[in-house]
Amino acid sequence: MATSNLASVLSDVEEIRLGVIGRRTGRKRTRPVWFALEGGTIYLLPVAGSSTEWYKNVLEYPGITLAAKGNRWTGRAKPITSRARVRAVVKRFRAKHGAADVKKYYSKFDVAVVVSPRRARRARPSRRRRAARR
Repeated sequence: MATSNLASVLSDVEEIRLGVIGRRTGRKRTRPVWFALEGGTIYLLPVAGSSTEWYKNVLEYPGITLAAKGNRWTGRAKPITSRARVRAVVKRFRAKHGAADVKKYYSKFDVAVVVSPRRARRARPSRRRRAARR
């Protein structure tokens, strides 16, 4: 997806749906998360830092999905552990979501995640579903 399209879809969105694979179960899990966008890059900040369950899952299975407003993207989650880079992500979050809310909801700032998403293809209906429509 072009960067401008990603930005236009996410410009007035507060949170997105994050889909990860459970490291123990292997099952897909989704949850709403806040994000910060810069260009075509999405930054995620785990609320409990490295103790956050979805963060532990992306360490094991970095392939993720993101969804908002009927759009879906896939990407690879890359952990950020450098203190300076994590601080930069926290600064983006404070600018977007407000310093008071970041302080209220986030308890640990030791890691962040960066994702360069690409547009997910729409799944084709199964043969059964296509046959049922006829």
